[in-house]
Amino acid sequence: MTKISKSIAALLLAGAAFAGGSAQAQVAGIATLDTTDAIMQTKAFAQAYQQIGTTYANNSQSIQTKRREINDINAQLDTNKDKNLTQEELDAAIKAKNPLLQQLETKEREIAQLQQPIVAAQAFAVESIADRYAAAQQQVVTQKKINIILAPDAFIWAPDAVDITKAVTAALDVSVPAVGTTPPANWQPKQSTGALYEQIQQRLLNAARVQAIRNAQAQQAAQQPATAPATAPANPTPQPESR
Repeated sequence: MTKISKSIAALLLAGAAFAGGSAQAQVAGIATLDTTDAIMQTKAFAQAYQQIGTTYANNSQSIQTKRREINDINAQLDTNKDKNLTQEELDAAIKAKNPLLQQLETKEREIAQLQQPIVAAQAFAVESIADRYAAAQQQVVTQKKINIILAPDAFIWAPDAVDITKAVTAALDVSVPAVGTTPPANWQPKQSTGALYEQIQQRLLNAARVQAIRNAQAQQAAQQPATAPATAPANPTPQPESR
């Protein structure tokens, strides 16, 4: 079967699924699934990341301090003070053998050392959940009699019932209610874990950025003085009728 005919077959299956009318009939034939989101929404993931945040709170605080120090160094290297450290300015600092560059390298190395145990703990927790993912997915596929699973962005539109992400999350919550956050000695994550972990961290970063923007907007709105609506005088002076 050619690639084109396979695509047509997939569309025909999708059409048959949607033609069923009911939500159950739609899910029975074809479904969408966000693997990363299914793992991130599990109770085990939330508990693990919260525990890691508590365990390595001092590391996180030190990282924030060192990042502020790096920002201060970058501000000193920004010779034209436009708050944008360019490659030309960096090249000039390198040519002049500016000692600030050594401080910058040292602090970045220190941040990497502080992050290492956090990253290892998070990756270990993610891998512990991911190891049970295939079984959870198969359980949902069997229960809902799914023939094809596609990524959510494969559809221009689909009803909510087609998405089985929450169902897979629920299956994971049962099969892996909690995970450890202390990897064994000399533990190394699988290659697939590394890719999944990067996707998770990117989504968390994006969510944090969105929340920061919302907080800034809310703070700005709260600082703006409320404008009282104009009201008519309580006892208006009667005007003489025009003749």
